[in-house]
Amino acid sequence: MGLDVIGVTALLVSGAIAMVWVLRVRARREQADAAALAEAISENRHLPATLHPVIDADKCIGSLSCLQVCPEGDILGVVNGKAALIDAAACIGHGKCALECPVNAITLVFGTSERGVDLPETDEFFETSRKGVHIIGELGGMGLIKNAVTQGLQLASRFDGQARAKAGADQVDVAVVGAGAAGLALALGLKKGGHTFRVLEQDTVGGTIAHYPRQKVVMTEQVEMPFIGKFGRKLISKEELLETWEHAIDKSGVKVETGTKVTAVRGEDGAFELDTSRGVVRARKVVLAIGRRGTPRKLGVPGDDLPKVAYSLIDPEQYEGSRVLVVGGGDSALEAAIQLVEETDAEVALSYRQPDFGKCREANKRRFKELVAEGRMHAFLPSAIKRVTPGAVTLEHQGRPIELPNDFVLACLGGELPAKFLEANQISLKRYTGQQKGQARAKRGGALEDKPRLLPLVLFAIALTVVAGLAVVGWDYYRIPVPMRRYSAAHALLRPAGLWGHGIGIVATVVMMSNFLYAVRKRVRAFKGAGPIRGWLTFHQFVGFLAPAVVAFHAAFQSNNTVATITSVALAIVVLTGAIGRFIFGLIPSGEGRAIELGELSARFERLKLRVQKMTRDTTDVLKINTLLDRATQKPEGVLLGQLARLPLQRLFDAAELRRTRPMFSKKGHYLDFVDAFHRLRLLHVQVGFFHALKRLMSVWRVLHVVLAVVLVGLISAHIALSLYLGYKWVFS
Repeated sequence: MGLDVIGVTALLVSGAIAMVWVLRVRARREQADAAALAEAISENRHLPATLHPVIDADKCIGSLSCLQVCPEGDILGVVNGKAALIDAAACIGHGKCALECPVNAITLVFGTSERGVDLPETDEFFETSRKGVHIIGELGGMGLIKNAVTQGLQLASRFDGQARAKAGADQVDVAVVGAGAAGLALALGLKKGGHTFRVLEQDTVGGTIAHYPRQKVVMTEQVEMPFIGKFGRKLISKEELLETWEHAIDKSGVKVETGTKVTAVRGEDGAFELDTSRGVVRARKVVLAIGRRGTPRKLGVPGDDLPKVAYSLIDPEQYEGSRVLVVGGGDSALEAAIQLVEETDAEVALSYRQPDFGKCREANKRRFKELVAEGRMHAFLPSAIKRVTPGAVTLEHQGRPIELPNDFVLACLGGELPAKFLEANQISLKRYTGQQKGQARAKRGGALEDKPRLLPLVLFAIALTVVAGLAVVGWDYYRIPVPMRRYSAAHALLRPAGLWGHGIGIVATVVMMSNFLYAVRKRVRAFKGAGPIRGWLTFHQFVGFLAPAVVAFHAAFQSNNTVATITSVALAIVVLTGAIGRFIFGLIPSGEGRAIELGELSARFERLKLRVQKMTRDTTDVLKINTLLDRATQKPEGVLLGQLARLPLQRLFDAAELRRTRPMFSKKGHYLDFVDAFHRLRLLHVQVGFFHALKRLMSVWRVLHVVLAVVLVGLISAHIALSLYLGYKWVFS
């Protein structure tokens, strides 16, 4: 046995070992994620609060590039070989997972069938049911800073693209209501575009952010802003963020009219009149970026209007030496309680209606439990506040009333949709129960940037040009039978070891190695966000299909040594497994799919089983019939090929068993109905087992593609080493 064969065999064995190891690692990950999902369901953390991703398992190809990008941590996991939302309560709608999906299998939706979300109904350009009135930011469901900023800039771009009508003497193009992240971003975009506008803020610059606790760290991401360039970073304090806003306002010359509350919007598109606390404002367009903080959710108990009740923590120092009860179970409540304990000597207690926290960050929950264990904070879980008096509060805790001496109540219960304001101004609301919203699409740029995807066409043209060019150069030579080529004048140039043939081999090697750029982009955190991943996948596919063709020209369509032959075969297998994994894996029905999905098959199966059982109640031997049904409904086990091989014998065995049941039926029609139902029952169950086995096979197939690609690198390296050993070193001379 030659050294080349021994080397290739060792490489293949190493690849097989690596494949087994990868499969075991992925299996452990799936088990852990399945357990995490079950725990989330048991703790009622499986329902998201608002905007969240939904993974179409029929489209998902299992690339799992989406798992590592969420700033909130392990929100997504792996279930049945595909991505799944496993900690929905912790999801706050960053949307980075959707941008990281190479096949657009992830969409951002609002609400669920179990928990609907009421939001103003808007189109993809943020326009409400009232023409000319737009809503962006938190009020429209986009609470994150970057999302709100992005919407503001997108709407400014939208206004830039519209035909401009001349505003009246006392009229501006746009009235912006709210000076939070969305409103300020819109104002900067309008300023850059040369629009006239007025920014009306009932409180202070910053909106909701201005009312965060002192030094609260907020999470944002960089975005390009007019006048100031790159804005934001991953972690930034409230004070730093407000300082940046003030800098942008000063540099751009934007004027914010603080202390100006809008009470009504009258008129129509092109001629609006806004009633404010400082007079009437006239504008052609109106944008509401007011958020929800203006209407905080009340306690709803006697005494909730006392001066001692506050709905946000601004400055912890004002509570020095006081007895404070924090009410709520979200991040804002926990952060307020933690900050009071750590920065003041206040006596702090927290009341929440549930026995555990399901909608806040793990870091906050962990720190809260530490402070309670140390005796630095009191926790009443679960409990409900019943009454507030000047010197105390009454709680219902563990079925009995408790009266706590108290100086202040801090109710961190979130904000309520300003439904009355919206209704009074003819803006319709819609309950979202798992649907997309216009701005969810706009945030990804689809509706506002309807650009054709040119990359696949460009790459296809490049591939066609390359192959055609190589074919033209060597057309006469490649048509000559291999034994006769040595007599051709072009042989010295076009043979695999010739200058042209060898040059093609070098280029082909570089092209094949560039195929791993997609894997680097997908797996290495430092490269996350480096351009749309769909484009990287397109390039990956382009290289995968082009490389074998170029290699064929390098080899002059012949095979002269074992390593080269095995390398070519491995390359073809890698391309084939990749194509199957990309284009066939997504066709396999899954638990969330449609048409003949597993969930529907299982439901049909159970309904049919119940029907068959009812049909056999009047037979003479119910026990034997039920035994036959149990045998028919046993889950098919084993690998896919084994299941297929057993089908013919199973059919014959079933026919014999069914014939033995004929005497048990009093009427032939009942027997024939039973036989038909039995066969359909068996078919449905075989389908369920078939799809389960096929899914298991495809999950292995994707790993096989990756491992074979790594083995291919080893084979290419061996081929290059052999070429250098044989003296083909002209490229270094």
